[in-house]
Amino acid sequence: MKALRVEKKKLAVKEVDKPTRGDEALVRVLLSGICNTDLEIARGYARFQGTIGHEFVGVVEASPQDKLLGQRVVGEINAGCKNCELCKSGDARHCRSRTVLGIVGRDGAHAEFLRLPLGNLLPVPDRVVDEHAVFAEPLAAACGIMERVDIKPDDRVAVIGDGKLGLLCAQAIALSGASVLLIGKHAEKLRIAERRGIETATPKTGAKRKREFNVVVEASGSPSGFVGALELLQPRGTLVLKSTFQGPGKIEEIDQTRFVVDEISIVGSRCGRLQPALDLLKKGAIDIDSLISEEYPIARGVYAMERAAKKGILKVFLRP
Repeated sequence: MKALRVEKKKLAVKEVDKPTRGDEALVRVLLSGICNTDLEIARGYARFQGTIGHEFVGVVEASPQDKLLGQRVVGEINAGCKNCELCKSGDARHCRSRTVLGIVGRDGAHAEFLRLPLGNLLPVPDRVVDEHAVFAEPLAAACGIMERVDIKPDDRVAVIGDGKLGLLCAQAIALSGASVLLIGKHAEKLRIAERRGIETATPKTGAKRKREFNVVVEASGSPSGFVGALELLQPRGTLVLKSTFQGPGKIEEIDQTRFVVDEISIVGSRCGRLQPALDLLKKGAIDIDSLISEEYPIARGVYAMERAAKKGILKVFLRP
């Protein structure tokens, strides 16, 4: 089968063996989405070697006990050891021995087929089209913020970054009733949020609103976003970090005494649960269509990655 792989710091579409089912489910990929994490992995993030990609919708071709056979599914990307206390509690996201689809120790979704444990797969509601189902994983990451931070309707929240993740974060948080400001550089992207009644600002105008927000979400995908985010926080505010990127950050540029004097909380937020995301997709609560830019066959995967890295481009799909 064809697969988009990173090997020895080089990105290429390769012919590789189709995975066997083993004790997991075999999924035929219908569509996969290129994420900023994929771009960072191609630059060396996580030192991953193999097939990249973790956003997908597919059909179960083979399965233990024949469960979900023939059904459309999306998948939780963390596969745990099944033996530690975290896995036994039903949450493998921080299992010390976990593999992560297309990120850590497990070939990913930019391929014709993939493998995941059956328990990681969730059926896609009939009314959710493939192009929307692909967004289940990144939307879950946005919803995951509410797992880590108790956002209330009277909170004032700023989201930095008008890329795919930032737009999903702003929309998901706005559904909580909180007041949301999305800060970004691209007028056409900010309009997506504005159509949902979300206030927007450019970095220049947003920077004037110092110490106005009790929660700030950094989703710019840039190390410099940390600095700007901190300036917006009021004392005892919470800074939520969503960006993953290759290379050093800019923490040395920050007056770190502010963390102590203003009693700032810093919260990391990575993967969320897929079921809440699927529920939102089923309701049509999130504007997904505006986030889709382009689609390419898997054979053009390298070019698709180049396109996904261009300014102004949002979600790029790969179709096997």
